[in-house]
Amino acid sequence: MNALELRAALALASVYVLRMMGLFMVMPVLAVAAMNYPDYSPLLVGLAVGGYGLTQAALQIPMGMMSDKWGRKPVILLGLSVFAVGSFVAAYADSMMMMIVGRILQGAGAIAGAIMALATDVSRESQRAKVLAIIGIAIGFSFYLAVILGPLIANSYGLAGVFAITGILALLCMPLVKWVVPNGEPLSSGDTLPQKDQLKQLLLSPQLWRLNVSVMVLHMLITLLFVQLPLTLLQFDMTLESHWSVYLPVLGLSIVGLIIMMGAARGRTPKSLLYIAILLMGSAFLALSLQVQNWWLVTTAVVLFFTGFNYLEANFPALVSSIAPAGKKGTAMGIYASFQFFGAFLGGVVSGLVTDIWTPEIAYLVGAISTLMWLVVISGLQEVSRVKRVMMQSSLSIDAMNQTHQHNLEQQLSVVPGVLEVTLNGDNGAVYLKVNREFDAVKARDVLDTF
Repeated sequence: MNALELRAALALASVYVLRMMGLFMVMPVLAVAAMNYPDYSPLLVGLAVGGYGLTQAALQIPMGMMSDKWGRKPVILLGLSVFAVGSFVAAYADSMMMMIVGRILQGAGAIAGAIMALATDVSRESQRAKVLAIIGIAIGFSFYLAVILGPLIANSYGLAGVFAITGILALLCMPLVKWVVPNGEPLSSGDTLPQKDQLKQLLLSPQLWRLNVSVMVLHMLITLLFVQLPLTLLQFDMTLESHWSVYLPVLGLSIVGLIIMMGAARGRTPKSLLYIAILLMGSAFLALSLQVQNWWLVTTAVVLFFTGFNYLEANFPALVSSIAPAGKKGTAMGIYASFQFFGAFLGGVVSGLVTDIWTPEIAYLVGAISTLMWLVVISGLQEVSRVKRVMMQSSLSIDAMNQTHQHNLEQQLSVVPGVLEVTLNGDNGAVYLKVNREFDAVKARDVLDTF
């Protein structure tokens, strides 16, 4: 990477870390700290924990498309402003209902698509994977850091302090976006941002819908866990500020488990390991539902949960990328992200509602049963090989070609070694390819130059 790309990658990764930390820091804290509000109830706690997911799910695709019209930075700055307002509303809330309003506002700052598009705009194709990898690592790092720091900050400054710091972090992101991240030429790539005319086709895709439902259940379960787990830890006479001492070793051990599973996968994503990860999560919820106040059982269950969660969270996006048709990855990932955030909302509602009507143990049992239904959904998923995506520009406008010429171009590109799929885009004159390791870029370029 050159200096400009490295600067862009680190600045955008910092924006992601600061913003996502603000969202995640609340999760291990809110269920306990919310007991001080006069209108406290398990259902309202669930809505407060998962409420941001509703607006994130609804606005993820529209704001990505909006960045094509208004520009990346204006949309990102708008999203950060809304997120900051929501954070301060939640910080000054004197009731659960007002806090939920703040959380919903936080979710309305749905800028993930615009950030990824900006990262694409400011990087060369040959270096783009590295830039996006740095941002991806930052997202995972922000979750672990937030889960550990949340209880510590809540102990010193209370829940209001956690939200206020979240708002301040969002404001600190704005100068980074404005002055540190370089400006790029918008590429408007179908492999980067959602396209409206592709939504129906990809929503109904027999393979992609299984991954969309899977990520929805995955995030439903982690939200359900964080509505219940802090209260479970209180049963062991652990104060909120000491919860980090559980999360730190648990997350560390789960990373070891993730490394073992990744090593067994050998660069692939076999269905057997997907089954194992789901069964680990189901076993964790089943153990937590047994009402046995055994410290080792609870911590072992949480390690099992995060081992399975980490593996699936790391591998599902790669599966979506491999399955999505050439030139349509942006739409596929936009739909995927919407299901992901809706899962967080669903987890809060389900957990709160079940606890309100029955008990926390039944909420854990609902999580265990959900994994059995999930196994049925994932059983129809076909194993796929990891692929690379390439966008090439035709020297002649694709719109200017008649259908016969377009068909001939597709045919000739499809026989180039390593090419798995070809999609032509007349709107931006781009040729999208899905390729494997045998791809001959020189020969593909030669084919394009003959048209």
